Amino acid sequence: MKIHFQGDIDGLLSGLHELQGQLGIEIDLSGVSVTVEQAAGDIQVTWQEGRGAIRYEEPIHFFRALGLLLERIREGKEGTITETPQFSYNGTMIDASRNAVPNMSLVKQMLRAMALMGLNGFMLYTEDTYEIKERPYFGYMRGRYTQEELREIDDYAQQFGIEVVACIQTLGHLAHALKWDPMMELRDAEDILLVGYEDTYVLIEQMVKVAAESLRTKRIHIGMDEAFALGLGRYLIKNGFRHRFDIMNEHLGRVLEITDRYGMKPMMWSDMYFHLLKEGTDGQEIEGDGISADAVAQIPKGVDFVYWDYYATEQRSYEINIERHQKLGSDPIFAGGVWIWGIMSPNYGKTWHNTNPALMACKKHGLREVFATAWGDNGQETNHLTMLPGLQLFAEHGYTAGEVDQERIKARFATCTGQSFDDYWELTYMDETPGVTKDNMHSSNSSKFLLWQDTMIGLYDKHVEGKLGEQLADHYAKMAVRLQDAYEQATGDHRLIFDLYVKLSAVLAKKTTLGLQVTQAYQSKDKEAMKELATTLIPHVRELVDRARKAHRKLWMTTNKPFGWEVMDIRYGGVLARLQSAEDRLTDWVEGRIERMEELEAERLPFQFQSPPETDVVGQGHFYHRIVTASGLSLI
Repeated sequence: MKIHFQGDIDGLLSGLHELQGQLGIEIDLSGVSVTVEQAAGDIQVTWQEGRGAIRYEEPIHFFRALGLLLERIREGKEGTITETPQFSYNGTMIDASRNAVPNMSLVKQMLRAMALMGLNGFMLYTEDTYEIKERPYFGYMRGRYTQEELREIDDYAQQFGIEVVACIQTLGHLAHALKWDPMMELRDAEDILLVGYEDTYVLIEQMVKVAAESLRTKRIHIGMDEAFALGLGRYLIKNGFRHRFDIMNEHLGRVLEITDRYGMKPMMWSDMYFHLLKEGTDGQEIEGDGISADAVAQIPKGVDFVYWDYYATEQRSYEINIERHQKLGSDPIFAGGVWIWGIMSPNYGKTWHNTNPALMACKKHGLREVFATAWGDNGQETNHLTMLPGLQLFAEHGYTAGEVDQERIKARFATCTGQSFDDYWELTYMDETPGVTKDNMHSSNSSKFLLWQDTMIGLYDKHVEGKLGEQLADHYAKMAVRLQDAYEQATGDHRLIFDLYVKLSAVLAKKTTLGLQVTQAYQSKDKEAMKELATTLIPHVRELVDRARKAHRKLWMTTNKPFGWEVMDIRYGGVLARLQSAEDRLTDWVEGRIERMEELEAERLPFQFQSPPETDVVGQGHFYHRIVTASGLSLI
């Protein structure tokens, strides 16, 4: 479709050119006339009698409006759409610290989709995955971004009016940086910086300097979450015991001095303060939330607090926590979550149940800034592209005063990504399986533990005994067929997403009950059945696992830097090696070279680790090292 834009368009042309191919449009004087006006107020899109008009205030509003206009044109719907932006900042935080560091291609692809969604905030969560030239071991062999790459990302985002904010860590979550000998003097605990040590603040200034010199924005996220061992490691040895609220305040004050020198406006996760405010000077938990006027007065000023919450399902719960944050003196920035972490596939049901009440609460309380986190805990097994449906949900809340319409989300997703929302939603059924409650609110993740668990040890075999195992195998066989159809419809890198899950489903259709079959044949002393397993099924499963590995590798190498994939190769390689060992062990038993296989005689117990009721899940396995063995994996 050829379009001729006229009016307030000059600052938008570079972004328009980037979107032409994705939208199937061409900027041409002979095309459909679209008048563009920049003015304060709502977004307004009109399609009438073969002519279009867009009114917008911020550049990001124009790109959202462009998608809305194209929808009207292609659907043949005349009239005017008016939208009122609900937030001044709405976007995402992409985790680039859990082994998968998104490459330039993926980042730009995400930014184009976000532009059409109308999302104007982009954070890269980088614990140590950015270059500090004075610290060669900082991010060493981790795929760290150079300053040139950060500037390229910032320049690309600026075309659409998207603000790129560095999201770093200046207290905890720095285990990968602090594990190297030249950095160990900066350690309090394993992943926490040593507060009060002068070189700690030299490092933090180097961190802030990179952000200040690489990105346009004057905003920076300084992290500081979940540092629960603060003051209890080397700090305790050097300084004796001190109330950690005081340690936190002193450290934050020093960090704010640094951000002030660079003219930066910081934000930080709020959880440590709420954790420490509950702790009395005697170390015992105090009643209430601990938020007193005296305590608030002691907290250094000049930082915005970020309230993160991806767990509650009731709007009032979010409202209560927003009100608690307001006691600290200002409205918080809200961070929700698109559930793709710790799992092999996205959990959209949980994402929807948590996000809808959260953003309704934000709108009710007039919060102006929100963003969606997308963590990559336990190795980023789930690709960043799978967060796009969740970002569409955040976007539609951002331009709707009340609740959002699910069908509208689907139509917008097709415009903004070129993909099928329903096909992406199919991925949630990798874990929302028979035996799991609707929308998988307790985070069952059978696609992960059934892939990685060991055939001979079977730590999860108890969970798939009997009829359920057969149902799961059938479920995954049908998933492979459904996802093959989605693969055929998908385009670009999205095809690689579905190719992986087609092949993973094929693995699980055969591997789910493999350990049970092996154990049953052994206990029944059925050597014919065991020979068939050793010579036919196990080699077949091994081949399917390797196909999944190669599909996963292709997706990773297409969308991420190569660093970190070695971890996934080790995980897949472990499955392949253990299947080979299983084949060899079974063959030795069948052919009489060994009399017993003690691992198959051991009782199978339910896997219990902070698990919800058995009626809600098949099982949980968020941590690879707990899934594959009951022994120590790289532990003392």
